[in-house]
Amino acid sequence: MRYYIASCVFTSQFPELSFRICDIVQEHYDLRVVRCCVPKYKIKDFEERMPEGSFRKRWASLPDSADFKPGDEIYSLCHNCNNIIEEMHPGAKVQSLWELLDSDAGLQLPDHEGLTVTVQDCWRSRDRSSEQKAVRSLLAKMNISYVEAGKNHQDTDFCGVSLYRPQPPRNPKLAPKHYVEDAEGLFIPHSAEEQEAIMKEYCRNYKTDSVVCYCHYCLEGLKTGGVDGMHIAEMIFDLSSPA
Repeated sequence: MRYYIASCVFTSQFPELSFRICDIVQEHYDLRVVRCCVPKYKIKDFEERMPEGSFRKRWASLPDSADFKPGDEIYSLCHNCNNIIEEMHPGAKVQSLWELLDSDAGLQLPDHEGLTVTVQDCWRSRDRSSEQKAVRSLLAKMNISYVEAGKNHQDTDFCGVSLYRPQPPRNPKLAPKHYVEDAEGLFIPHSAEEQEAIMKEYCRNYKTDSVVCYCHYCLEGLKTGGVDGMHIAEMIFDLSSPA
């Protein structure tokens, strides 16, 4: 089977954008859409986070997860989902949404007319070089010039304020390599004021007015740091045009 995990957190933040992506991956790539990497995870909580009306009804209609098997292909734009699937289901093939899109030679992408941005990699996917390569390829295809952040690829230590507060208890239990063994010194509580100060200090190092990331936690950090942060999904999928 081939699946797309829509991501509870991303969809609650970008419901219209997320459902546009769901429509595209279903129609063009024949992927089965599910909500989350883990069955029955905060089902009611995330349903209530969706805007009332059609978005909430549609989210409630999606399967909460799936019985992933060895050999399944699983795509997502959520690094937590990818990391958890990778550790819980080692026989499954886990890839990012960006790798899927970049592999599609016929994909129509918007032209951003030479916009220059910094590309910000994510600590949660620092070892996923194929995802990092796909993100940069998609930026280039959209006529976006990019410069690298000071720490990039496998050396990045950025994931917004999420690394400066306790992580969800499920993460270290389900993906201990990523969130215990490789996370020493992280996820220690900081006050909101401390988090904001850390983000502002980090964001002072950017050399461009705009910064593009591909993680919803990174985006939260960029905005907390006071820069013009954009998620690459916002740049790929133009909500003002028909799907």
